Amino acid sequence: MLQHLQTVYRLGVKELLSLRYDPLMLFLIAYFFTFAVYSPAKDAPMELRNASVAIVDEDQSQLSTRIGDSLLPPFFLPRGTLRAHEIDAAMDAGLYSFVIDIPPDLEADVLAGRRPAIQLNVDATAMVQAGHGAAYIQNVIAREVAAFVDRGRPAAEEAVNLMVRAKFNPNLEAGWFLGVSQMVNNISLVAILLTGAALIREREQGTVEHLLVMPLRPAEILLAKVWASGLVIVVATLLCVRVVLQWALDIPIAGSVPLFVLGTVLYLFSMTAIGIFLATVARSMPQFGLLALPLFIIINLLSGGNTPLDSMPRWLQMIMQISPSTHFVSFAQAVLFRDASLAVVWRELAAFTLVGAAFFAGALLRFRDTITVARA
Repeated sequence: MLQHLQTVYRLGVKELLSLRYDPLMLFLIAYFFTFAVYSPAKDAPMELRNASVAIVDEDQSQLSTRIGDSLLPPFFLPRGTLRAHEIDAAMDAGLYSFVIDIPPDLEADVLAGRRPAIQLNVDATAMVQAGHGAAYIQNVIAREVAAFVDRGRPAAEEAVNLMVRAKFNPNLEAGWFLGVSQMVNNISLVAILLTGAALIREREQGTVEHLLVMPLRPAEILLAKVWASGLVIVVATLLCVRVVLQWALDIPIAGSVPLFVLGTVLYLFSMTAIGIFLATVARSMPQFGLLALPLFIIINLLSGGNTPLDSMPRWLQMIMQISPSTHFVSFAQAVLFRDASLAVVWRELAAFTLVGAAFFAGALLRFRDTITVARA
């Protein structure tokens, strides 16, 4: 047993040394765990920011002025003014994301108890901003109209006092979610690419034949690649958490970082096995890329990191249970944001460990077939 462990260790050191002489792969690892995490979280927020808005004020009343004055930065840029016949041209040219058309006699109709209509034109090509901005503008208009109608009246007692408490992210900072989600996605991508590319590179350089003439077992070769690649990614992930998430992005990590590292180690066992399996199927680096990238896109989109799993069809939710990424996303969010303990997340740990064992067994069987064919 000790001899097998020593063999796995030495083969893993060989993998690390070969990675040292691969500057492109080192650059990609550094990029995926620094700029590729920082930039989406910092520069691509999902909340409403600096939206362009214009007002067509056909009423010129105190109420219409109040509505216009309530559209303030940082949610909106300084508002523009248009005439009714200029709305279509301005929207077609993409000058404004939102155009509010206030009709004549708005204030008089409101005071008379009639229900006038205010038209809100939205450029829905900016999908995220359109949805958030339209809801925000509706709330602003409703609030300003209610305040204008109720001025001078004694404040009525509310039947229910609704208290909203946003747990784990009190200010609803989208950057917190984006940073962690991007890091989790990059762990999956780099794990598949690093191990798969290492096996493909050995095949193209002819070093696989050197391994085949040695008294090595396929399991020893695979485990060496798994622990060597996993070690690199774990170190990069830990630096990403400390430097990028906590220091650069100022994201508070509520949970246990050692527990997250433990889960990452078990998850990498699964993803590196998938990378090796794909490398045994592909015969060249381009073929490996054509297999790995579509798989990563599916894992990324359907793991629950970008789209909630509950919003997917039931049959798709069941299928995605065989993906380690689905359980790892749930685990990472629970530990990093909600301070979940091992007693809470052990099911996720067990799930992607068992799935990883199945993938590793498949990769081992496929690798045995590859060795048999190569020796024949």
